[in-house]
Parts: sequence; C-alpha cells; structure tokens
Amino acid sequence: MIIYIACAKIMTGGFPVGISLTTAPHFQDEANRIALLMAGCDVVELKNRLHVNTAIARENWDRFQSFFDETKKAIPAAFAYDGMVFKKLAPETFSADELPYLNEHLLIASFLYGLLRPLDLVKPYRLEGNVMFPELGGLNLFEHWKPLLTDYFIERIKADDGILVNLASEEMKSLLDWNRVKKEVEIITPDFHVMKDGKLKTIVIYTKMCRGAMTRFILKNRITSPEELKLFEYEGFALDESKEEFQFVLK
Repeated sequence: MIIYIACAKIMTGGFPVGISLTTAPHFQDEANRIALLMAGCDVVELKNRLHVNTAIARENWDRFQSFFDETKKAIPAAFAYDGMVFKKLAPETFSADELPYLNEHLLIASFLYGLLRPLDLVKPYRLEGNVMFPELGGLNLFEHWKPLLTDYFIERIKADDGILVNLASEEMKSLLDWNRVKKEVEIITPDFHVMKDGKLKTIVIYTKMCRGAMTRFILKNRITSPEELKLFEYEGFALDESKEEFQFVLK
C-alpha cells in the first residue's frame, strides 16, 4: 500500500537526533525554480499571494531569501511539518529499522516540492495551491504540478501493490490528474464521522487526527490488504459495517 497525505502549513520541526538515512526530493529542481520565484517577491506581495498577515509574510520572506543558503540545515519532511496529521503519525517514534519502510510507503503532497517521501530533506516554507506566476505559464500551482506529478505518482503505486490509501485533504487531489489515478490504481479513501443526534457529521480536527493515526497504523503494522485496514480503531472510531466501505464512526 502507498499512503497519500497532505503537507501542513506550519513547519516548526527540527532535524531528529540519530537519523542517518535521508533522501533527496524527486522534484527538487522544480522546487528550486518555484522558490526562486517566491524569493523575488517582497513582503507585501507574499502577504497577498499567501493570504496571510504581515508577520507570517515576513517570516516566509526570510525563509525564501535563505532557501538556497547551504548553511541552513534541511529537515526530513515527516519531521518538518507540525500539523495534527503529523503529530498523530509521530515519526519520531519509528525505529531506524522502520524508517526505510516509512519512506517507501508514504507520499506527502506539497505545493513547493510536489510529492515528498518522509525522509526527503526540505527547507521551511509556506505556499498555497492558488499561487500563480507568469513564468509558470500563468498557471496556478495545482495546474502546474498536475502533468509533472501524475505519471510518477501512478508508477510509485503500481511498483508497490497497486493500492492507494488516500488520506490527503480533498484539495490535494487537484495536484494530480485524479481521473487517471482512479482508472489505473485501486483507491481506498477512508471517511471519519461522528454520530451526533442520529446524523453523521464531519469534525475537521477529528478527521485530521484519524488520518495521522491511520497512517501510523498502516506503517507500523505493515498493512497490505484492505481487510486488515478495516481493523483500524482510534479513540473510539471504528469501522461501521452498516455504512459504506471504509467509513469509520465515533458513536
């Protein structure tokens, strides 16, 4: 199984002690190209492009200005992001023997780097999919990345067992030609709901927690079959066999 998750906006992680295995992003050259374009923006332009306040814009202006500074240490992607999915994945708890498996079976969507493996070295940044530049043909980053990522994504899944567990946010489908992906590989998209007043409701923070916990469950237990995936349980969430397949409910 290959698992697909989204990056997080917040990046506050550091380089983990004792990590000897790291890898280089497959699309590093393209990331460099986009980072150079972002570095050409001033703080006001970044504020407008990223739809953030001045403090966040200034922080990311600093990041892009130093992006190519080799004295600034890059961080393995899974350890760099600080969102809830990554908190529940808890990559720091994976042993040295487990990390290669983690690296082979997890792909992280990124607006700057395209697709990342957990141990790919990255620099801190912030970016949004709707950012566009004339130098990229006037396309936004979703449109720019789609033809670059789709073949690589499909090939990675087929080289494994042909099964994708999609635990990314909905918008991250737009980085890829999702219709092609659906035709060429088997996709499992688990849903996580809370039963309230007799109705199923989506609570975003719970969904993020479950996505991270399920990613961890698959990787720690080296799950390879859809039937094994149905055994996932987390903080009261469990498969509801009366609902659609792979729907996990907190009752």
